Amino acid sequence: MLIESSPTSLDPRIGVDAQSEKIGSLIFDSLVHKNEHFNLDPWLATSWETPDPLTYRFHLRSNVRFQNGQPLTSADVKYTLDSMRDGTVITAKAQALAHIDHVDAPDAATVVIHLKQPDAALLWNLSDGAIGVVPVGSGRDFAFHPIGSGPFRFVSQLQDDEVILERSDNSWHPRPAIARIRFAVVPDAITRALELEKGSADVCINCLTADMVSALAKRPNLQVEDGPGTNLNYITFNAQDSVLRDVRVRQAIACAMNRPLIIHSLWRDRARLAESLLPPQHWAWTGDVQQYPYDPAKANALLDAGGWKRGKDGVRFHLAMKTSTDETSRLLAMILQQQLRDVGIALEVRSFEFATFFSDIGKGAFQMYTLRWLGQEDPDTFRYAYDSHMFPPHGANRGRYTNAALDALIQEAGTSGDLAQRRADYVKVQQILAIDLPSINLWYLDSVLVHTRRLGNIQLSSSGNFDFLRAATVTQ
Repeated sequence: MLIESSPTSLDPRIGVDAQSEKIGSLIFDSLVHKNEHFNLDPWLATSWETPDPLTYRFHLRSNVRFQNGQPLTSADVKYTLDSMRDGTVITAKAQALAHIDHVDAPDAATVVIHLKQPDAALLWNLSDGAIGVVPVGSGRDFAFHPIGSGPFRFVSQLQDDEVILERSDNSWHPRPAIARIRFAVVPDAITRALELEKGSADVCINCLTADMVSALAKRPNLQVEDGPGTNLNYITFNAQDSVLRDVRVRQAIACAMNRPLIIHSLWRDRARLAESLLPPQHWAWTGDVQQYPYDPAKANALLDAGGWKRGKDGVRFHLAMKTSTDETSRLLAMILQQQLRDVGIALEVRSFEFATFFSDIGKGAFQMYTLRWLGQEDPDTFRYAYDSHMFPPHGANRGRYTNAALDALIQEAGTSGDLAQRRADYVKVQQILAIDLPSINLWYLDSVLVHTRRLGNIQLSSSGNFDFLRAATVTQ
């Protein structure tokens, strides 16, 4: 399997990059598991209850063993959580567990988590990708010899070259058909396409351009699987900018964009329009929000109403849009430059290598930028991205957007134990954001998997994770 970069850490308590989380989910197990509707199902915990808003009691699956044969018990779950909170390992994930007061393990099959305050996101932060249970005593060097209870066990890793996993004989999961997987690190997309074309690699997922996928789909030895995905492209505005703080300007830009045309030309129709940060299959998603279909006349009317008159050259004002050097991001900005010109907005495109670009947007040194949320499935991201207390470095509200009513809804949704109330709050959150438009949600990219025909029984996930390897088969 081809991957773009090495995982930064295969210690599931530490790794937050996509490769660490996706490979780690094959090695480790979480307490609960996300299903296709982003609800949470039993996993290591077969059941749980909340006798009060500050207490979660989990009952563990029996006869689970780590890949070294050691039994997995409540002591391992307690140690995993405690080690992330007490400094045994230094991890950015500790913030997600900040509301935990203490963890008890009254017997080998029971874990009790006591909270300082209600935390509706707790279960999500105990799910796959967010966390994995490690054996008691696992220290800071655990990433070099990780041991989990998942269907595959770690064999070796060579930085910037490969990661090798083998089928585990001690896992409680159904036995995978694949005995051994080599994750080959190939940073260049053209090289990845050539490796697939000549048959020296079997599979990659969401790591090729739309043009490459279309070309490879014509090769007799290759097959393309695709389906609706959850990776979201978006544009964020600097809400404190002298021009962009006018909501009519932000709405006009949305109306001036021909998103269906961009999806067709840039993504070969392998994407779908987005009206929310959450994907449509999510339990908290709503489509009952302000819409912005392509309408240059409305864009012009909004700008006229705001007093943004055209000059003699037809230009109302100038804006700059920052992107990384990613090819599709730059092409998007160039298309948008043409479309905004039609309504009197002169857009300058500025592209930077990623570290510089990401540093600038964190500092608020931008007017507009485009980026991507990967596998965005947690409604708590509304707090992370839009709460007025979440300006960097505390969160990702890079546009410095503020709305007290939104903050109150996000706070209520984050502490309520009533799922119906949480959904009602998040619906209102999405409706407010669709009117205020601190960001434009552009489209959800499809999950696209290209593989050799010797690989079969592919069960594609909308999040683009590597779980398809659990059930995939190989024929020689």
